[in-house]
Amino acid sequence: MKVYGITNCNTVQKALDWFKQNQISYEFHDFKKLGISLEKLNEWDTKAGYEKFMNKQGLTWKQLDPSVKESITGKQPALELLGQKTSMIKRPVIEDGSFLFFGFDEAVYKQHFNK
Repeated sequence: MKVYGITNCNTVQKALDWFKQNQISYEFHDFKKLGISLEKLNEWDTKAGYEKFMNKQGLTWKQLDPSVKESITGKQPALELLGQKTSMIKRPVIEDGSFLFFGFDEAVYKQHFNK
């Protein structure tokens, strides 16, 4: 299983703590240190749609210049922006086989991991 996020995000920390408490091993991919490939973003888009993981509620989106926001007219501009501004990706991203989930939801985690 792979967990994508940033270490100073409270939601990511909640998820990582939950995995530790439930003795679920994971590999952590830090967006800030490692970035994210356009290929991976395209893969997530194919599986879930970029709207599902593009966080327009966060500070990064809110601080964008209005002209940048207006330029996000579809998949390609959105994914390019997410590749540049990884803090706009809803966190954490959980990949476990065919399971792909964005965010922390204990009920979803319990169901998927049979806990």
